[in-house]
Amino acid sequence: MTIDFNKGEGLVPAIIQNAATGKVLMLGYMNEEAFQQTQTTGLVTFFSRSKNRLWTKGESSGNTLQVVKIELDCDQDTLLILVNPTGPACHRNTETCFDVEGDADSYHQRSFQNFSPTEKALQFISKLEQTIKERRRNPIEGSYTNFLFDKGLNKMAQKVGEEAVEVVIDAVAGKTDTMKGEAADLIFHLLVLLEASGLSLAEVVQVLESRHKPRE
Repeated sequence: MTIDFNKGEGLVPAIIQNAATGKVLMLGYMNEEAFQQTQTTGLVTFFSRSKNRLWTKGESSGNTLQVVKIELDCDQDTLLILVNPTGPACHRNTETCFDVEGDADSYHQRSFQNFSPTEKALQFISKLEQTIKERRRNPIEGSYTNFLFDKGLNKMAQKVGEEAVEVVIDAVAGKTDTMKGEAADLIFHLLVLLEASGLSLAEVVQVLESRHKPRE
């Protein structure tokens, strides 16, 4: 990927898009160093023109943008970065910077209603992953998620194994009603295990995507 940083005096615009929903979240600018750091860390890093320094999105709020895929436009001077957000993208604590000021809630409600069932499911999975991260950062007494984090990696791995076996048993027996519940438990415990292992769902999806690229 060869990016033309010369056209914009060393900066290129980077459009940030939710990989799960396709929604455009924000626009930032990158210089070459910011782009390299984004590639190295897997977290979107901009060049702040006001602060005149590199700025990793979420460095203070914790609402980072985990890179799923980076694309370059035909003129090689604009980036499209697909991400898995770990929280609101906007400083107003809204999902996206592109909404009507003061009408964010109704905007998101209307948008969510237009999602397909699959898009709604992916949106919920993304929110669930964010909730798990938040529980780890700020434990809540009585939380089952925090119980798992307290017990450690071995307990989490054990639960993933147990739920996977339950899914298999129900599938073989044709018990689709109970299988849905077991599959839900499996997904939840897998997300917790990924978080404890320092991995994101976006990284897993990235591997899946790489395996399904057209063969040359």
